[in-house]
Amino acid sequence: MTDRRAFIGSVAGGLLASPLLTFAQQHAKLPRIGILGSTYGTFWDGFRRGLRELGYVEGRNITMEWRWAEGKADRFPELATELVELNVDLIVTSSTQAALAAKQATSSIPIVMAISSYPEKMGLAESLARPGGNVTGFSNVAPELIGKRLELLKAIAPKVSRVAVLWNPVSPIEPYGFREMLAGASVLGMEIQSVEVRTPNDYPAAFATVTASRADALHAFGNPVNFKHPQLIADFALRNLLPSSYEEKGFVEAGGLLSYAPSFIDLYQRAASYVDKILKGAKPGDLPIQQPTKFECAINSKTAKALGLTIPRSLLLLADEVIQ
Repeated sequence: MTDRRAFIGSVAGGLLASPLLTFAQQHAKLPRIGILGSTYGTFWDGFRRGLRELGYVEGRNITMEWRWAEGKADRFPELATELVELNVDLIVTSSTQAALAAKQATSSIPIVMAISSYPEKMGLAESLARPGGNVTGFSNVAPELIGKRLELLKAIAPKVSRVAVLWNPVSPIEPYGFREMLAGASVLGMEIQSVEVRTPNDYPAAFATVTASRADALHAFGNPVNFKHPQLIADFALRNLLPSSYEEKGFVEAGGLLSYAPSFIDLYQRAASYVDKILKGAKPGDLPIQQPTKFECAINSKTAKALGLTIPRSLLLLADEVIQ
């Protein structure tokens, strides 16, 4: 009889304990990931896909706190502080400015940069190989990237020798890229003309400068101001018969000639692997900052035709997308 009661008790206890255990597991503290970016875009789909491939599903075994600056970089510090006050386990950032704001807000919460520019020069890391501190991730800058972009422009438009560059010299980041552009142009025998655009109000004067200088091509830096006005820039270039190059495909979709850039979706997807490593105990300072390994080239064949240019077959084979 004693054995029978013990058996019944153990079964009953098991039946009761099983739902309780499941309930406890469902309500256990899930890792909380803070997201600090400008706005949601398809690149974040890459990040989510990367997490899913590693077994993480939002709402099931992780939670996400999304914070968007909506194109206003001065909001990053406030939003970063919000995430720190929520005591998130990790922060993922989508720009150099966002990463700087997050780093200023916390020295203990790990930060993973989905993309960043010159992190070792911007004070985000001691070096790419060994960042130190609480920041690691991925850089969208690669050796000779800017030179390659000029090389592609020259291949489509061989007569190009003077390139007007729309950029913001007061940016803490762009002077590094501008110096690399000068170096790349020198190798190709091209001349770079600096045309400053700090706010949208500068475009009329900037365009007048380009026209007066008789530049024979145009390049626009991928900064927040230019990113907001791809159609305006592409229309100006086409109207003035200027072959143009860019750092993002959206400009080519708007009518620009070509873009060559790292795959942001690939970088965001790879960022998920660092989230996984850190949640499993890795220290961000020990994870090297990785540079892009996948690049995308887009060419607008309709624009090339309007400019009287023939796209070499080698470039058509290289292009990831040819916009008709």
